[in-house]
Amino acid sequence: MIPWLDTHTPFPDVSEALTTDAPGLLAAGADLSPQRLLMAYKNGIFPWFSEGQPILWWSTDPRMVLMTEQFRVSDSLKKTLRKIERSREEGGRWQVRFDSAFEEVMRACAAPRRDGPGTWISDDIIAGYTGLHRMGYAHSAELWLDGALVGGAYGVCIGRMFYGESMFARVTDASKIALSYLVRFLRDKGVSMIDCQQETGHLASLGAAPIARAQFLAHLRNSIELPQITGWEPIAPLAPAS
Repeated sequence: MIPWLDTHTPFPDVSEALTTDAPGLLAAGADLSPQRLLMAYKNGIFPWFSEGQPILWWSTDPRMVLMTEQFRVSDSLKKTLRKIERSREEGGRWQVRFDSAFEEVMRACAAPRRDGPGTWISDDIIAGYTGLHRMGYAHSAELWLDGALVGGAYGVCIGRMFYGESMFARVTDASKIALSYLVRFLRDKGVSMIDCQQETGHLASLGAAPIARAQFLAHLRNSIELPQITGWEPIAPLAPAS
């Protein structure tokens, strides 16, 4: 049995997460307030649940992470990124922005996909993370075409630790383009690891790989104590590392 949390109950130690049936499941209940979400991320815990379920809290082992130096950009994506960057420099049709439409990015991530229903991102989730955004802990990377939002990604940043949450695309490769700018920015700011939470083939194709939870937590504890990142502005993703 997993513990049931109320709004004042602290999280159990992640070592108590289930190892069978639902590996990584740690607890249920509590709320999705910005304060609870910050407590979760600082301890390597994240919420994930389906409609009709209580709030479920997870700490998976192994943990899927993307080392920013290992991010893979295909040759075809490199060509697209160069086109986007030329357009940005010339004031053309394409724009890349950070944090100009955070809630819109979340709602786009929550919308039904071409191959299935909407995601688990509910109005309560959106309210909690937009609260984190107002506090300076949650950020979005956005791709715009002719003034319309066509792709993006969002996540949580504490110190020099970034936790990726979700992406969406309305045109080909739009989410990968937004992610490329985000990864480049984070790498430039000294973020070496992005938490991806769970293993998927798509994440693996971008360079993500699983590591032991203990290794993840050791990195997290050091990274969240570093100063918060400021100056969220896109950096050309194919520029040489500084």
